[in-house]
Amino acid sequence: MSRRRHSSDEDDERKYSKRHKISEPTEIEDRLESLITRVGEKSTSSLESNLEGLAGVLEADLSNYRQKILKILCHCAVKMPEKTTVYTTLVGLLNARNYNCGGEIVEMLVRNLKDLLKSCDFENARTFVRFLADLVNCHVIAAGSLLQMLDDFVDVTLEDAIPQVRADWYVYAVLSVLPWVGRELHEKKEAELERLLSTIDNYMKKRQKVHVPALCVWASDYPHPQEEYLDCLWAQITKLKQDRWQERTIVRPYLIFDSILCEALQHNVPQVWLGVIFFACDRFLLHARLAKY
Repeated sequence: MSRRRHSSDEDDERKYSKRHKISEPTEIEDRLESLITRVGEKSTSSLESNLEGLAGVLEADLSNYRQKILKILCHCAVKMPEKTTVYTTLVGLLNARNYNCGGEIVEMLVRNLKDLLKSCDFENARTFVRFLADLVNCHVIAAGSLLQMLDDFVDVTLEDAIPQVRADWYVYAVLSVLPWVGRELHEKKEAELERLLSTIDNYMKKRQKVHVPALCVWASDYPHPQEEYLDCLWAQITKLKQDRWQERTIVRPYLIFDSILCEALQHNVPQVWLGVIFFACDRFLLHARLAKY
C-alpha cells in the first residue's frame, strides 16, 4: 500500500513538473505582453521610469523571447496608434541597449508594411509609415534613409497612366507623417525635405478634383467652404512649415531620453515594395469612379 502511494506521489510530482515546464514560458510571454501593452497607461510611477524599467526587462528577456517581444511591439505599433510616441521611445531605448534588436524591429515593421500594402490594408499601412517616421526622432532610423522611402512614395506621382487614387494615397501617407517628423527632417535634411515638398506641390496643382462636388456635405459655402481632404491636409502642412514645424499637440516622451538615444547607432529602412496595388479602399475607389463622369 505504501509502495503504491509512494509511486503515485512520484507520478504526481513528475506530472506537475512537466506542466510547470510547459506553462512557465507561456506565463512569461503573457507577462511580457501585459507589460508592453499597458505601458503609458495611468500609473503611480512616471512614464520615464516605466519606460526605462520596461526596456531593462525586455533586454533581459531578449535571449529567450526575442520573436515574441518583437511581434508584440509591432502589434502595438499598429493597434495602439494613440501611444505611437510611447512605443517609439521604447524601441529607441532597446536600440540603444541592443543595436541588433533595433535592426530586427525595423525589419519586422517594414515586412509588415509591405504585407499591408499588398493586402490593400491602407489605413494600417499608413500607421506603420508614421511609426517608422517617428523612429527618426528616437535615433533608431537615419533621417536620410526615411527621406529616401518618402521620396519613393512621392515619386509614384510621376508615374504614367496610373489611377489618381494610387498617387493620392502615397502623398497622403507622406503628408500625414510630417507633423511627427517634419522638424527633425528640416534640421537634418532641409534641402532634401524641400525637394520632397516641391514634388508634392507640383502634384497638388495638377491633380483632378472632379469628385469633390459629389462628396460635398453642405449645400453652400456658408459658413465654411467644402474642403477636399488632401487639399485640407496640404494646407495644414504648409502652415506647419511656415511655423518652422513647431507644434504643441504631440506628446514626445523620447525628449526626456535624448542624452541616451543620441548615442545610439541608427539603421536604414529596407526598400519598400511599391508595385501595382488594386485599391480596395472605398473612399479612394469612389474618387476613381467619379472621375470617369
